[in-house]
Amino acid sequence: MAWRQLLLACCLSAAVLLTTLMLCSPTSLQEGAGASVGTQQEAGQDVREDVEQKIFMQESDASNFLKRRGKRSPKSQDEVNAENRQKLRANELRRAYYEEQRNEFENFVEEQNDEQEARSREAIEQWRQWHYDGLHPSYLYNRHHI
Repeated sequence: MAWRQLLLACCLSAAVLLTTLMLCSPTSLQEGAGASVGTQQEAGQDVREDVEQKIFMQESDASNFLKRRGKRSPKSQDEVNAENRQKLRANELRRAYYEEQRNEFENFVEEQNDEQEARSREAIEQWRQWHYDGLHPSYLYNRHHI
């Protein structure tokens, strides 16, 4: 158990050392051990400002970014293109959905018609067998061929 605590302490100290080295600027590392605390703080401020400049945009850019177009102002070509792409995609999905529904319904109707034809054919054949008197040839041989 003690070796786990020792390993954890070593890892934590290495992580703290690495984070402090990352916060320090490369110039302060090159100056060596003679650097004063004030220059390290200034270097830390410079690094922080660089990071803020990378993350945050200028106030004017941000306000332009968040401005909304008025209802009566014309749309940009990008907005028109994006809306047209959305409409085309929705139409395509709708068309595919209704085509699939139509195909399923056609298959269902075809199966129903086939079943009905089979039932009626069986019923007609049973009726013919029941009413056949044996004197005349059966209906199958008495048909007129066209």
